[in-house]
Amino acid sequence: MFVSRTATKDRGMRPDLQVMQDNVDEGQLRIRLYNQADGAPVTNARVTVTYTGGPQDVIEELNSDSSGVIEPITLRTPPLEYSMQPQDRQPYAEYSVIVQAEGFREIEVSGIELMSGQLSEQPIQLEANDAPRPAENNIVIGPHTLYGDYPPKIPEEEVKTVNESGEIVLSRVVIPEYVVVHDGPPGDAGARDYYVRYRDYIKNVASSEIYATWPDATIRANVLAIMSFTLNRVYTEWYRGKGYNFTITSSTAYDHKFIPGRNYYQSISRIVDEQFENYLSRPGITQPILTQYCDGNKVSCPNWMTQWGSKYLGDQGYSAIEILRYFYGSNMYINVAEGISGIPASWPGYNLGLGATGDKVRQMQQQLARISKSYPAIPTIQADGVYGPSTREAVEVFQSVFGLPVTGVVDYNTWYEISAIYVAVTRIAELM
Repeated sequence: MFVSRTATKDRGMRPDLQVMQDNVDEGQLRIRLYNQADGAPVTNARVTVTYTGGPQDVIEELNSDSSGVIEPITLRTPPLEYSMQPQDRQPYAEYSVIVQAEGFREIEVSGIELMSGQLSEQPIQLEANDAPRPAENNIVIGPHTLYGDYPPKIPEEEVKTVNESGEIVLSRVVIPEYVVVHDGPPGDAGARDYYVRYRDYIKNVASSEIYATWPDATIRANVLAIMSFTLNRVYTEWYRGKGYNFTITSSTAYDHKFIPGRNYYQSISRIVDEQFENYLSRPGITQPILTQYCDGNKVSCPNWMTQWGSKYLGDQGYSAIEILRYFYGSNMYINVAEGISGIPASWPGYNLGLGATGDKVRQMQQQLARISKSYPAIPTIQADGVYGPSTREAVEVFQSVFGLPVTGVVDYNTWYEISAIYVAVTRIAELM
């Protein structure tokens, strides 16, 4: 069994030798460094990778490239089978990184979770030395919810009554640009609030509550449930209607587990990017369904989805919607939001590639040209509305930098990632 990070730290010891020996498989870690002020990459930063709990055991010392990236490092992990069944053995290894960059405050992130066969993405925001507020320079990633101990969800009605006194309800379902996450129970006035991009929030929660090693359909079903739950909080203004200034909490008793600064997995990230406009509906009901669930091992929850149960159905070849209907009933279906906030232009509905022309090509070229000022590895292009070889090259480099399949074609995922990075580097979107 793995020695916990807390136990190791309390005893002042390096990780037990048996813990090291249990790491017989491999996963990968990619690190991305950003300037918190403007979203620009932090280049030539020194990154030291160690075992969590054993800072003297330096594994790698690397420097970020012109895009602020440390390309994937292969590291050892526990066996794949540890994440296939509920058990006491920790299914992920934990690593720490220390980042030092000229002009920025040093930051350490510990407890980065790596799983067998998975690429783990670790974004890290750095604060300038002269930033006005104190730096958050020691981020500790807590245990995964399927492994650690967290309070179970307090049951609620899956559809909110819209005529309750003081409740605010939006007129249509729109994907928000940001959600405000209260890092604690609703009544904890001392807990910090985090402004998080919606897609990043979903990736964080999914990586905290399910294992990235599970079947694709299982991950899709759980991501849909997380998104629908979150959009119900957004649509009904559930907490704001009660006088709070946040969208959702990080308490598993009320919402989902959000862990500030944690890593997420490429397999989960890809699925979120492919379906982030979706949510779950029932006939005749406008609001997204508050799709509650539990792990199905430590906690039982009749009429809700169980995470381990969804994994076993995925093993049997069930599709995502079949998994969801198995637990929530046959009248559950997938819906699409009416709009996406904070996006300069919507995806045209078809892929853009060599030979494409028109306003959508020009819009995409304009965004890429601006992004290239912050990410110089991306070639600068002219926004002429013609998708030629130079545009294809810029798209390929963009895809490589941001971990997308390198196709040179602007598909749904690439379009919205270009839009998101453009917004980040231009600061078009102001935080709430």
